[in-house]
Amino acid sequence: FALGTLVAGLAPNFTVLLLGRVFQASGTAIMLPLLTTTILALIPMERRGAVMGTVSIVISVAPAIGPTVSGLIVQALSWRFLFFAVLPIAIGVLLYGARFLGNVGETRSASLDVPSVILAALGFGGLVYGFSSAGEGGGGWSSPLVLAPIVVGVLSLIIFGWRQLTLSSPLLDLRAFSYRMFSLSVALIMVVMMALFASAILLPIYLQNIRGFTPLQTGLFLLPGGVLMGVAAPFVGRIFDRSGPLALAITGATLLVVALWGFTMLSAGTPVWLLLAMHITFNSGLALLFTPIFATGLNQLPRSLHAHGSAIFSTLQQVAGAVGTALLVTIMTTGADSYLHNVENPTDVAVQQAALASGLQTAFSVAGGIAVLGLILALFLRRSSPPDAPAEDRAAAAGFAH
Repeated sequence: FALGTLVAGLAPNFTVLLLGRVFQASGTAIMLPLLTTTILALIPMERRGAVMGTVSIVISVAPAIGPTVSGLIVQALSWRFLFFAVLPIAIGVLLYGARFLGNVGETRSASLDVPSVILAALGFGGLVYGFSSAGEGGGGWSSPLVLAPIVVGVLSLIIFGWRQLTLSSPLLDLRAFSYRMFSLSVALIMVVMMALFASAILLPIYLQNIRGFTPLQTGLFLLPGGVLMGVAAPFVGRIFDRSGPLALAITGATLLVVALWGFTMLSAGTPVWLLLAMHITFNSGLALLFTPIFATGLNQLPRSLHAHGSAIFSTLQQVAGAVGTALLVTIMTTGADSYLHNVENPTDVAVQQAALASGLQTAFSVAGGIAVLGLILALFLRRSSPPDAPAEDRAAAAGFAH
């Protein structure tokens, strides 16, 4: 991650910048599953909610406050300082970890299955590229440039899944999906991540292109919701430890639905206080969801699947965020283009703003439908424990399930 940050900050062109971002993403893909696996190895089940609540600050709050920090930096300094500001932190963490961190579980020899890596890259990359391309070039969803990558992605993932089930040492052990609460939690986190990026991507587009906010003003507008998530996360974790996931998840998903329904009515004249209230409502829902989802899903897995379960969670939540972003931005673009095709003066600034508002309303409507699916999934979330847990833990989990 530190190397990618340095490369991106010094990048002389877009290609090198993209390479640096790939390095950063690779580092993140390694660190986040290790973080979760370490928690599962060190923290007893009755305290995992509180600890994961703290960890969820990293996963959920960072995207929420990122626009504020980046807005400040971009407005005052060069974009390169987006990376140079992070670099000392990354180097400090690297040095600290090298000095003080040690292995917390049993190590064993393992080999990297290169075909699995290639299939995963083709599968996830094809889906993201296909969804992203749907709003470009005018071909829409029927364009071969859209359908071909999606088909390649789906077929690659099918072959990837088959290969994982036949390997003695799979890249991702998909047997984790045989545990009901884990599978439900993975599906729910994918829905939540798609909804999260609806707010993180679409709302700034609205604020800057329709309301005329600067990047700094946009970041400051989004800041209260991010701070709220950071403050609430540890308390949500403690509530989960005491009461289980059901009430938290249902309440959180309901708040997402309400907020996204409000966003479907955005216009150039929507009061700022109402926008802020909807955004805070949205982030309150997210704060109530992250810890119950992670803790419930991972708590059901036996120790032998902790690392694979963490990797699956990390992989699919990132893929869901990327696909969700591509899908919703494509829907927004398509909706705006459709609006412009039906007006007499498509070059007028006011007409273009109205077209963008129409596209945003459509995209938020789709995001709201996704959130409704999340609410339905949340109804089935129950406290769980692994089959190799002590008898008293299994009894407690069974008590919460009834």
